[in-house]
Amino acid sequence: MNKSKEYKHLLSVAPMLDWTDRHCRYFYRTMSKHVVLYTEMVTTGAILFGKGDYLGFNEEEHPLVLQLGGSDVEAMTKCAEIAEQQGYDEININVGCPSDRVQNGRFGACLMAEPQLVAECVNQMQNKVNIPVTVKSRIGIDDQDSYEFLHQFIDTVSQAGCKHFIVHARKAWLSGLSPKQNREVPPLDYQRVYDIKNDFRELDISINGGIKTYTEVNEHLQHIDGVMIGREIYQNPYMLSQADQSVWQCDDQVISRAEVIAHMSDYIDRHVANGGRVWHVVRHMLGLCNGLAGAKQYRRYLSENAGRENADSKVLKEAFSLVRE
Repeated sequence: MNKSKEYKHLLSVAPMLDWTDRHCRYFYRTMSKHVVLYTEMVTTGAILFGKGDYLGFNEEEHPLVLQLGGSDVEAMTKCAEIAEQQGYDEININVGCPSDRVQNGRFGACLMAEPQLVAECVNQMQNKVNIPVTVKSRIGIDDQDSYEFLHQFIDTVSQAGCKHFIVHARKAWLSGLSPKQNREVPPLDYQRVYDIKNDFRELDISINGGIKTYTEVNEHLQHIDGVMIGREIYQNPYMLSQADQSVWQCDDQVISRAEVIAHMSDYIDRHVANGGRVWHVVRHMLGLCNGLAGAKQYRRYLSENAGRENADSKVLKEAFSLVRE
């Protein structure tokens, strides 16, 4: 972290729009000390002109990366300076999201076709901040999906100073597929990411896309430097309780679900005391008890009661009382 110890990107949780907000990230941090957390994608416009606290986070979330959406070099550079001042450990440029809304703003996956522009953003941002600027991309876009296309993109942007690339091992179709379909329909090509690592030994290369187990994580780590998981962690968050032991080989005891509930109950009470709503927190916790007897009742109880006006942490404790470990 920029303010404390070094950290490794062996495992990170993907930036997920509408999902990885500060409450979600705090929840994840209760289960793993070492996993690297990413914000949802935040646009330069939101940071520079928005009225909300788009960059707020809990100190416990470190190591924490801001994922930034934009392509205007001046705006990207200004946002990088703001993020560093706020205490973020890194900034990641989104060059992977295929949605129409993102393309209309000229950022996301469409930027893979403009490597010089991405390189200029990286260069100017790195000149202004002392924290790393990284890039998350696809392996290609539309019919620009050759290995040579990806190789040239990585080569151009790395020469501008980017030392860490997270590569979603699917190409993106910029029209004809929804963002959801773009996460599922184009075939995965892990070997292409391995080949990039072989060609750029000096760079840190992380892989993303379709990874679900620690067996898979450790297999990928034989070939590349880091693994990023998104939907699987969101749907089955308790898998993070094994992360430090399975990936970093820590000998700490695995946190129990009951301990997670206790930590999050305290967090919810602080959030409510500051005017927040219980549902904003527990919506990220619906999958915590998946696989246990009573998990369905747990989810239903939270869904039916956490949105009530006077709800507090008792709702979470009562929901958990319906589960049998």
